[in-house]
Amino acid sequence: MLTLRQSLDRGYADHGWLKSFHSFSFAGYYDPAHLGWGNLRVINEDRIAPGTGFGTHGHRDMEIISYVISGNLAHKDSMGNVKGIPPGDVQRMSAGSGVMHSEFNHAPDETTHFFQIWIEPNVKGIAPSYEQKTFLTEEKQGALRLVASPDAAQGSVRIHADARMYSGLFDGMQTASLVLAAGRKAYVHLVRGTLTVNGTALNTGDAALLQDESCVQLSGGVDAEVLVFDLQA
Repeated sequence: MLTLRQSLDRGYADHGWLKSFHSFSFAGYYDPAHLGWGNLRVINEDRIAPGTGFGTHGHRDMEIISYVISGNLAHKDSMGNVKGIPPGDVQRMSAGSGVMHSEFNHAPDETTHFFQIWIEPNVKGIAPSYEQKTFLTEEKQGALRLVASPDAAQGSVRIHADARMYSGLFDGMQTASLVLAAGRKAYVHLVRGTLTVNGTALNTGDAALLQDESCVQLSGGVDAEVLVFDLQA
C-alpha cells in the first residue's frame, strides 16, 4: 500500500530567520496521524536566513542526519567538532547519552537549505559520536546511493538504528528499484523535481509512505532528487 502525502499537507513554521516544513509532528506542529513512520521520527526541511542559526541546544538518544541542498551549514558540538557541511555531504550525529551543538549559516547573502532527519536508535545511552562523508553527484545519478546504514555498508555513514537511507538523482529514462524485506516500511521524500514512485506521481516536497510492498520502484524523473528510507516497522 502506498499513501501519498503532498507537500502542502506538511506542517509549516515561519520564525523569520527560519522557515521550516515538518513532515511529522514537531515542536508547535502536532498531527496525531503523522507522528513518524516506522523508526523515522523527523524530516524537517529547513531554510536558515543569512547570518542566523540554531543556538547551542541539546539532544540525547537520537540518530540525527543533516543533508544540505544549498548553502553551507556550520556545525559545532560539545565533542569538539567544528565543521562546515556543504551540499553533497551527509552528516551523522549520534546523540547517545547527551550532546550539545549549534548550527549556523554564516554566509552574508545566501540561505542555507537543508534537511534535518531524526531516526530512533536501537541502542540508548551510548557515547555520542559524529561522522561526515561526501557522496559525489555521479554516484547518485540514475541510482540509489546508500548514504546511511547500521553497518556502514558501501562507505555510508553508520547509524545506530535499523534503517537505511538512500539518495538518488533521476532524469529522463533513468530508473531504479529497491527491494524491501517482508515487514519493512519505506518512506520516499522528493526533494525537488517530479518522479513516479510505484506508479504514483510525486512533485517537489511530496512523500510516499509504503507498507506491505515488496519494492520501491522509481521512474519518470524530471530533474528529480530523492531520499528513500528502508525502515523498521
